[in-house]
Amino acid sequence: MIVIVMGVSGSGKTTAGKLLAQSLHWDFQDADDFHPAANIEKMGRGIPLDDADRMPWLLQMQSAIAHWLETQKNVVLACSALKASYRDLLFGDSLGDSFASRTQIKLIYLKGDFELFSQRLQQRQNHYMKVCLLSSQFATLEEPQDVIVINAAQSPEAIVAQIVNNLKNSL
Repeated sequence: MIVIVMGVSGSGKTTAGKLLAQSLHWDFQDADDFHPAANIEKMGRGIPLDDADRMPWLLQMQSAIAHWLETQKNVVLACSALKASYRDLLFGDSLGDSFASRTQIKLIYLKGDFELFSQRLQQRQNHYMKVCLLSSQFATLEEPQDVIVINAAQSPEAIVAQIVNNLKNSL
């Protein structure tokens, strides 16, 4: 099974994702690690990515997800997954025939407000994602439907407990 923890920058995807993976004894992957160097450099200069920038990144993750499912590897993936089309691509839907039953991939949406996430980003050290890009992420965000929605203002431990509780029938 793949659990994708999604949300805008500063929502706590990586922190909650790592804790979730530890609690489940699964592997953890961060979508940031799939970005080409050009994307990281662009965001580091405060320039938002466009769909063309994101496509190689999304295709890399799609390939990884297909591999994890094929090898029956349990993985928690922290990924912004801001648009429905991006999520469809991650699920393999863009191939015309989804490579995964929707039961094999669970989507967790960490929802919160601009002020909270802005404060978190301002406190970050040594990360390429700049606070000035948060507005563009909220503008791009298409909130998912029919997923597990978690209030991102909670502690990471409370977030993980809620995710595990929501997933208990699927694990």
